[in-house]
Amino acid sequence: MELTVRYFAGARAAAGRTEETASAGRSLDELVDELAERHGERLAAVLKAASFLVDGVACHDRQVPLPAGVTVDVLPPFAGG
Repeated sequence: MELTVRYFAGARAAAGRTEETASAGRSLDELVDELAERHGERLAAVLKAASFLVDGVACHDRQVPLPAGVTVDVLPPFAGG
């Protein structure tokens, strides 16, 4: 049972990929910890400041288990002008 993680902007650069899969059933906080371990300090720093969408909806409760089949978008802070 898996979910999809998609990276955007600086998160994509830090992870070195546009997307990957991870095991479902864990919380967003647990997923973030796993991703930081997989990809190192650069991504860990981005994840600390990132926002997360679960199937297109902002995730505010980071302790709720993520079900199989969802897509988690990692959105770092964007600079605008």
